[in-house]
Amino acid sequence: MVYSGKLWPQWRGDLFIGGLSSRSLVRVDVNGPEATKGDQFALGARIREPEEGPDGSIYLLTDGRRGADGKLVRLTPRR
Repeated sequence: MVYSGKLWPQWRGDLFIGGLSSRSLVRVDVNGPEATKGDQFALGARIREPEEGPDGSIYLLTDGRRGADGKLVRLTPRR
């Protein structure tokens, strides 16, 4: 996912990738033609399909055991 929201303006244009084996969300910092690994957020679950919500929040689908117990997670900045 390419982030374009307002909740984290410093991340606009950055990529977010769900990690299955790393069990984390990875941010890739994009600056023009250059891309470097930014943050890696360990979430303790296999992450599938990061998407941006209409308000700029980040939604993730997690993987449960054998396809069960997966969750939809909404991420917002700490207040």
